[in-house]
Amino acid sequence: MANPASDKGELALDPGLIRQLPYSVEAEQAVLGALIMDPERFGEVSAVVKAEDFFIDKHQEIFAALFDLNNLNDSVDPVTLLNELEKKNVYTREAGNAYIRQLAENTPSISNVMDYARIVRDKSLLRSLVVVSEKIRDSALDQSKPVQEVIDSAEQMIFDLSRGFITQDFSHIKELIKEYYAVLNKLTTDKDATRGIPTNYSGLDRILVGMAPGDLIIIGGRPGMGKTSLAINIAVNVAKYSKKAVAVFSLEMSKLQLVERMLSSEGRVDGRKLHTGDVEEEDFNAIARAAVGLSNTDIYLDEAGGITVMQMRSKLRRLENLGLVVIDYLQLMHSDNSRLRENRVNEIGDITRNLKLMAKDLGVPIILCTQLSRSPEKRTGGNESKKPQLSDLRDSGNIEQDADVVLMLYREGYYNEDDPEAKNRADCLVAKNRHGETGTVHLAWECQYTRFTDVEKRYEET
Repeated sequence: MANPASDKGELALDPGLIRQLPYSVEAEQAVLGALIMDPERFGEVSAVVKAEDFFIDKHQEIFAALFDLNNLNDSVDPVTLLNELEKKNVYTREAGNAYIRQLAENTPSISNVMDYARIVRDKSLLRSLVVVSEKIRDSALDQSKPVQEVIDSAEQMIFDLSRGFITQDFSHIKELIKEYYAVLNKLTTDKDATRGIPTNYSGLDRILVGMAPGDLIIIGGRPGMGKTSLAINIAVNVAKYSKKAVAVFSLEMSKLQLVERMLSSEGRVDGRKLHTGDVEEEDFNAIARAAVGLSNTDIYLDEAGGITVMQMRSKLRRLENLGLVVIDYLQLMHSDNSRLRENRVNEIGDITRNLKLMAKDLGVPIILCTQLSRSPEKRTGGNESKKPQLSDLRDSGNIEQDADVVLMLYREGYYNEDDPEAKNRADCLVAKNRHGETGTVHLAWECQYTRFTDVEKRYEET
């Protein structure tokens, strides 16, 4: 981060505060001196620090000049560096020559340049934290925005800053092989050690090997196919059997409507009875048993419509032992970037990209329900031709690109009401699986309970 006092348009910090901002003149000088003496180290150093990480303006200019020379593949030495600084009017020849010589002569050790670079980076991050803290303070004192918006914005700024702190470098294959052998050794003794969280649909888990942490899993289907039902069924299964917390964002149905569905599904009580209140004594007993079971899980429901990814992330960070996130559904979400809302395709792409990043950041799978286009209904050639395809994903090709897994629901009974057997059959098509094979999983559909059941143990490869 640049010196905040010199940034045009940046937050104006108290002069006394600026004097206290963290920085190390010695570390900045040592980095520049080492790079003047050994320009070959610039590549690895520039992976850790940037010009704006230097606190002193002249040091920023020197590092930027070194960057330009390296970028142009020009030779880097005191003469070429001084010439570049003169062209940019940073130094006069006399002053520049004296300071460059001083930097080179006073460098403690060229071999320790990466240690110096990390000090410069760390001080820069601490200064950024000071600026962010000032912005948060001013936003809170302003009192013109809703409290939750101020809190969400504050959390996002801190989160973005922490992500900037994470840097990764190359790993030697020798070390990676050691790590792999450790994983392989664990697999030989515990077959479930590296499996993802199971959906508890055996055919689906066989193909996916569970839902992996960081996965963005799409459930697509036309209206009425059961997208919400399958997502909620999986959510309940995870909460019951994996003992993990599950967060459900319902952007269309209310929280009580979702609870009604869960009780109907778990208690196997006709949903129409619950909706109309036409409930008999045996139904009450079944609901009571389902209620006890669900109450012992950690399922959290949120019905905020038009929610953004940033707002979701803010809420999810407060949940402990999080195992799964379910979002129903994509087309009711908004991007955090209001400028993208004029183009729905770009907005959807921004949402799915940030949901994928959120899944990786939180280390949990995210199930995202999405609508399909009307293309299946328009296709001719019988009911088989109406099975959904990846190209039917609505609004954006980014959905397919960002997803690790794409599941598509197809119920023949939806199109063929005259076939009584088809009414209770359902196919879950694994149309994309970044981790392995694709296929079709056969499920049973219990419409009155809005429940999919795992009666088929086999699956067909597509």
